[in-house]
Amino acid sequence: MTKPFEGVRILDFTQVFAGPFGTYQLALLGADVIKVERKGGEHMRFSPGSKEWADRAMAPTWCAVNANKRNIELDLKDPKAIEIVKRLAKKADIVAENFRPGVMDRLGIGYEALSEINPKLIYCAVSGFGQEGPWKNTPSYDGRIQATSGIMSITGHQDSVPTRAGFAVCDALSGMTSAFAMAAALQQRNLTGKGQLIDVAMLDATLTFLSPTVCEYTIAGVKQGRFGNQAVSRIPTANLFKVKDGHILLAVNNEGQFLNLLKCIGREDILKDPRFVDWPTRIANETALREVIETAFAEADAETWEKRLAEAGAPASQINSLSDAVSHPQLEHRDVIQKVDGHYGPMTLIGSGFKLAHGGGEVDRAPATLGEHSAEVLLEAGYSDSEVSEMRDAGII
Repeated sequence: MTKPFEGVRILDFTQVFAGPFGTYQLALLGADVIKVERKGGEHMRFSPGSKEWADRAMAPTWCAVNANKRNIELDLKDPKAIEIVKRLAKKADIVAENFRPGVMDRLGIGYEALSEINPKLIYCAVSGFGQEGPWKNTPSYDGRIQATSGIMSITGHQDSVPTRAGFAVCDALSGMTSAFAMAAALQQRNLTGKGQLIDVAMLDATLTFLSPTVCEYTIAGVKQGRFGNQAVSRIPTANLFKVKDGHILLAVNNEGQFLNLLKCIGREDILKDPRFVDWPTRIANETALREVIETAFAEADAETWEKRLAEAGAPASQINSLSDAVSHPQLEHRDVIQKVDGHYGPMTLIGSGFKLAHGGGEVDRAPATLGEHSAEVLLEAGYSDSEVSEMRDAGII
């Protein structure tokens, strides 16, 4: 079955996480993504989380966002490599990069230069703060965007310091934003025949995902603080609670769910207590309400309560480790976790976050070794075997 982006070719200069995550989404859906790496490989190949895999130049964090891509190694400091890029760009639909603004221009392969070669080219530039503005040339990583955007100011407990999210959330949001932007630009080109420059700023992308919290302030002047594990609704039954063997997260946010919770723990009687008759009184007496709930929860473990509450219609979850999550039967059923034969044996990777009735996302090509497809791609571009050999001997590829 045809996938949504089959026939679309992306020349991918992105590195680290945000940029590669975006191109990976289109690669899962059929795009021919040719990843261009500098000589020696990008540093994410050597991330130190696993020495075994870093020594192979296949760090798991790199593999996570680079499956389904072909790979070429180029010395972009060599004029002949720049000529290779220009030849490849002639037949590309998209060029994606996440260098600091101006780097690709100085190399002679920025948007202006490549769009002259290919007027229909879509050029997606991902950076921390965008291609214009007073901060455009300042370096950026996920942590800086978490701090600048306000995420850290609202994460953590009230009596704790500002806290980063447990993963590179701004990189992920920015990467997914770039994938959406590239898809939008392709559709617009279908309508107009015109290519264009896409300017994705990590700070901009992050603020769009923060819009409900931001608009609490811009519209009503409400400044959110740090509320630990409590939901943004501030409902006292949407929080973390103790159970016999640890904790469980309740997501009980409305009256019907609250009644289901009370039935499940056998405490419907508290509805007659003036402290708990409605949400304002429950909020005012949150400590007393927590004591009622945790007294009941103390009799069983998190797994038991998760099952009981699900059956009762009260949203809740035990706190899974990542190892628990990847083996969760729901995820296994939906093929989010996918396996592919890699260069060092089977690999487990993450596919698309949605399902299509046909032609959906699929991991069908293992993450490539550095320069694995250099000859293949250059031969497709019209170079001869002898030219490829000469470029390899000269260290250009």
